[in-house]
Amino acid sequence: MSRPGRPSRFWETFAVVIVKPLSRLLVKKDWRHGERIPRQGGVIIAANHLSWTDPVLLSHFLYNNGRWPTILAKAGLFRVPFLGTAVRALQAIPVDRGSAEAIKSLQISEKRLAKGAAILFYPEGTVTRDPKLWPMTGKTGAARLALESGATVIPVAHWGAQELLPYGEKKPRLFPRKTFRVSVGPPVDLSKYDGQPVRGPVLRDATADIMAAITVQLAELRGEKAPETPWEAK
Repeated sequence: MSRPGRPSRFWETFAVVIVKPLSRLLVKKDWRHGERIPRQGGVIIAANHLSWTDPVLLSHFLYNNGRWPTILAKAGLFRVPFLGTAVRALQAIPVDRGSAEAIKSLQISEKRLAKGAAILFYPEGTVTRDPKLWPMTGKTGAARLALESGATVIPVAHWGAQELLPYGEKKPRLFPRKTFRVSVGPPVDLSKYDGQPVRGPVLRDATADIMAAITVQLAELRGEKAPETPWEAK
């Protein structure tokens, strides 16, 4: 039977049996506005990036809210014995960062969106380098994918993963148990770009709109005012 945007039942069950108990063990949850995630159809989930634990914790959140997350993963993972088989079977999309092949990940993503997938996208391209952990200026891949495919962009912010495994560290800080907070925003309105050429200025402005929507949700989670200008990686 067809399973649009999802892996086989075997691999889905395999991942769920591992990820859900692991997530519950590692963190408490504070999940908000999960009802804003469309339950059907191709959608881009655009999130901030704080820790290498993000994909596992966010995948649990998205799965519990009715969507199987299609993750963009480093191409090198696909070449690791067994792990490569698993990420491929789980419908992850390989990304060759910094190469001419990187555009292929967007082409694959667009085809998956047409089949109803939920693409988990980190527009920053890497874990934020902002000293206070606010979202950085985003790269244009998510905006390009949205404008060329017509897919809805749902902004998702999270907070707490960086306490479990700070960037650059290999050993998680398990105690005391951390809280993983998630907030989902309304769809990003990109209608003002309809009919405009999908090039530099349009892509940059659309990207800024997506990152601003994520930042609004993060400010709500943190109970703080976000900086007026996002930090830009050098």
